[in-house]
Order: sequence, then structure tokens, then C-alpha cells
Amino acid sequence: MRSWNRAAAFVLAAALPFGCAGRAGLEITLEGEDDVSVPPIDTGPPPAAARADKLDLLLVVDNSRNLDAAQGLLVETLPYLLDRLTRPACVNGFGTIVSETASPEEPCPVGVRDFAPVRDIHIGVISTSIGGHGADICSPASTTFDPSANDRARLLTRAASGGAVPTWENKGFLAWDPGQASDPPGDADLGALGAKLAEVVGGVGTKGCGFEAQLESIYRFLVDPEPYLDMTLEGNKAVPSGVDDVLLQQRADFLRPDSVVAVLLLTDEDDCSTRDGGQYFAVNQGTGTDGKPFRMPPARSACASNPNDPCCASCAQPTQVSCLGTEVDPACTKLPTAIEDPLNLRCFDQKRRFGIDFLYPTSRYVDGFTRDVIPNRAGELVKNPLFESGRPRELVFFAGILGVPWQDIAVDPKALATGLLPATELDWSLLLGDPETGEPPADPLMRPSIDPREGIHPRTGIPLAPPSASALENPINGHERTTTARDDLQYACIFPLRVPKECTGQADCECAGTDVTTNPVCQAPDGSYGATQRFARAVPATRPLAVMKELGTQAVVASICAEKVSSPVQPTFAYKPAADALLRTIRRRLEPGG
Repeated sequence: MRSWNRAAAFVLAAALPFGCAGRAGLEITLEGEDDVSVPPIDTGPPPAAARADKLDLLLVVDNSRNLDAAQGLLVETLPYLLDRLTRPACVNGFGTIVSETASPEEPCPVGVRDFAPVRDIHIGVISTSIGGHGADICSPASTTFDPSANDRARLLTRAASGGAVPTWENKGFLAWDPGQASDPPGDADLGALGAKLAEVVGGVGTKGCGFEAQLESIYRFLVDPEPYLDMTLEGNKAVPSGVDDVLLQQRADFLRPDSVVAVLLLTDEDDCSTRDGGQYFAVNQGTGTDGKPFRMPPARSACASNPNDPCCASCAQPTQVSCLGTEVDPACTKLPTAIEDPLNLRCFDQKRRFGIDFLYPTSRYVDGFTRDVIPNRAGELVKNPLFESGRPRELVFFAGILGVPWQDIAVDPKALATGLLPATELDWSLLLGDPETGEPPADPLMRPSIDPREGIHPRTGIPLAPPSASALENPINGHERTTTARDDLQYACIFPLRVPKECTGQADCECAGTDVTTNPVCQAPDGSYGATQRFARAVPATRPLAVMKELGTQAVVASICAEKVSSPVQPTFAYKPAADALLRTIRRRLEPGG
């Protein structure tokens, strides 16, 4: 029987040899709590009759800097996805498309409908920004705060052109209703529906929180029994208070008890879902109480060789007597510098660097997608809102357009047109390695790293290229790079911008600073570097992928690095491969065609 650990225990001392606690005013005490037993997942075969004629589609869009290109490609893909849902293709007995019709009412000239046209769809959009969890970054305490840094996981209606997009009965989501069966009726014009959806996705923007909480945003909107309304600091501890009744009402209106639920996430970063409460917020803190930049207390020496070592802890934590040596741990004699603790990498390799994992475990999100009961804020087991109406878990799907080379997940690594592999057929050792043993991903491009990596891409045989390489020497990620500030990770993949972006004078642009040499997204075909950004990039999406691996048949893995960014009629344009993979995955749970 598995146990749910309601809170990880750690204590950061108020007095450190290097004055860390004084620098940030941190005096942290998180008491451990009793474990709560959670019933095991029933792994029996799903019932054959678990089908639905309704679809609740939740789009989760990363709204941090430099996502404009990917958001634009998503906008251009959505009409294709809506068309395929409402006018399914005609397939043969192997599921291969053999013909199409001009309207969903026309009979297939060859084959049968892949599934019945979906005539009842709810479509909602949320962002990946849910604030700083009590820290100053991504909160009104920040001098650069933008309201979109805390969208609270609520449904978004802001329009790309300004103002708000009208939604069904002003409930925050769009409703496809060609038969005008709803009261009041929803949209019956697919073009008009698509135009409104494009406005909403475009309005998500790129000024959100850089600590992207992709997984927690999804959890909060769909699953959290008591999403908090406010987070306040009391005695240097973050305390959640109140219940977000607006979100709960949106959830109740959006989710139907008898629908297929599909979540589609778009992001170019790994997940940074910081735990709420106590002083977990410290990892998102930018400024100390003295007005100087806050630096995280470093990890003890044991963490460098083995983050799972019992003696691996923060230098600000009390240490087990058995872990104490005769001398002061040299790792604990000074605060990290800006290069050793850049804000942009606070969510990277936390246990090794800080001795504490400040993020929620990915099991929280696997449980949210699969378990009938989950812990509430007090740690008590309650019904999972996704399943309390009796919805079978096989009607819930999680798809991600993520930082992963499409060559790792395509049927043929040399031709994306062959389609994407189902999650159950992926070689997960390529993407994740073995976290239990510490074995890194077999694909070196999927190894999160600040320093340049070496190796050969296993599925294509193409070696990784050094920072000194020519333009696109490695066609997947260009080449490795050297970051003087050591404040970014190596890329899993890159993809061309349709129109190069001039970064001069634009702070939120990949090629705006002085540290552009060796950055492949800033490299011209002749090998020179400048302030013109020619590609978009993505880093390994380790945490979302870990959730998808556990979900198996409920998961869809796609790449944010599009193969084609022009020629919309091409089968691999934008995120058509992701749409196709999602359709192939959910088709077995939609009403059958004829």
C-alpha cells in the first residue's frame, strides 16, 4: 500500500555561519505530519463501454517570455483540431485514413467514420502562471509585476486584440453546439468558434511568471478540492487562506460528469510547481529583507555525489549527528554567488544544489489524473472532483507539446509524417533514463545540463555539436552553447521562426543581451551571431514526461519543436502531429462512427 506524505519536514536555522538567514529573514520550521494511506490504483482492464459523446478540452498555455512563436503555431493548429473533431475522417479497419467528406453529415465514400462527429464541446484556456507561492517574484511585491504572472489557474478570456472574448453564458469557456441543444445555445459556426479561441489563446500573452507551474495549474483547476484564494506571509511562513470560489464555479460549469476530458499543455520549459505553505516559497524569492538579492543556502557536500544520501541536506538545516564530521562542511562556509544561484535556474536540480526538493512530487499529478480520492489541504482524503460524478479514469487524457525532440517520439525518427508513437510504445529510457538508479536519459539532448553535453543521438546517429559548431551542425538543437552567466539550460531542440525577430532594445528576447555568442537561436546561416533571433528553443520537459510515463494510455507526448512552420497544408505543419496523436488516443473513448 502506498502512502501519501503530507509534508516534507525541513528546518532552516536562523543563524548560519555565512549569515544566510539574516540575509533573507528566513527562519523555517516545517513539522512532519502523519502519513495518510491512499488506496492503490485498480489496474484491471477498463470497461469496454466507457465512451462519451461530449468533450471538455482544457488548453494550458505557457505564458512566459518568448512563447509567442509557439503560441502562434498553436493558434494555427486549433482549426485543424476542431475540424477533425467535428468532421472526423473516414478510416479502414486498421484506422488508416482512406477518405474525407465535405461535411459530417455526408456518408463516407470509402471506410467508416473514425468516430462520431463531436457535437458538444467545452473549450477552456488557462495559463501556467499561478504567482510566487508567497515569494516576491511573480507577486505585486515585484517591481516588474504583471497581472498575468498570477492567473490563479482560472479560465482566461482576455483577447489578443484587447478587451475580453465573449464566452458561453459568460462562464469563461467556449461551447460548440451545432444542434443548438444547450440552454442558452452555444456556437454553431465553427469558423466563429475558432476565431474566438484564437483570440483567447493569443491573449494569454508572454508576460507571465518565469517559474512556470504547468502541472500545478492543471491540478488546481481540475482537481484541487480547496484551491486557496490568497497566500500571505506570517512569521516568515507562507500560509494559504480562503477558497477560490470563482475557480470552483468555473470548474463546475466547465466539467460535465459524462464527458471525455482532454488536457493539452503547450510549454518550452520544465515544470516548476513549488509546494505551497511553510517556506517552500523561499526558492522563488528574489530579494532579502535587507534589500539585497536573496541567495539560496547551498547544499551540504554529500549532495554533490548523491542527492539521495541521508546526509544530503541544506546547509541551513540541522544535521544528523552521524553526518557531522570533525570539521565544518566546506560547502557551508559561504553563500552562493549570482553565477552559482541564478534566479532562472532555481527549479533545476534542487536537491543536489540546495539539499531540499521544493517542488511537489510528480506522483501528486499522477494521482490527480487517476485516483478516486486525494488529500485536501488538511491532508484528509476526499473525493477527486474529476471522478466524484462516476467518470471512469480512462476518459481523462493528458497531452503535452513539450521540450522533446520529435525524433525521439516519432514512428520513424527521420520522418515526422509517419506520426507520433503512442505513449505506451515510447522508449522512456531515451527521455527519462532511470530516476531510481540515477541513469541519465539515453538521448543526451534530454539530459538537463548547464554545461555543454556530448554524445550521439541514439535514434538518428547524429552527434551533438560543440558550442563552436557552425549553424545547425546538429539539426535537432543546432549545437551546444556556453552561457557566461550560467543561467540557462542546454536545449533539447530548436525550431525556426517564420519571421526572424529583432531583439535590439527588447529585454524579453533570447538574443537581446551580450551573451549570444554560441547560442544557436541567434546564429545566422553564415555562422555569425547577432541580435536577431532566428529560432525558438525548448529545454527538456522532465517532470511532465514523468507524469505521462505513469499515465500510459491516458498520455500523449508531442514536441514543441515544429518540423514545418510554413505551408499549412503539410501534414507536419505546426502542431498537426500533436493533434493527430491526441485524436488517435481519445478516439476509442468517443462514440463510434458509422
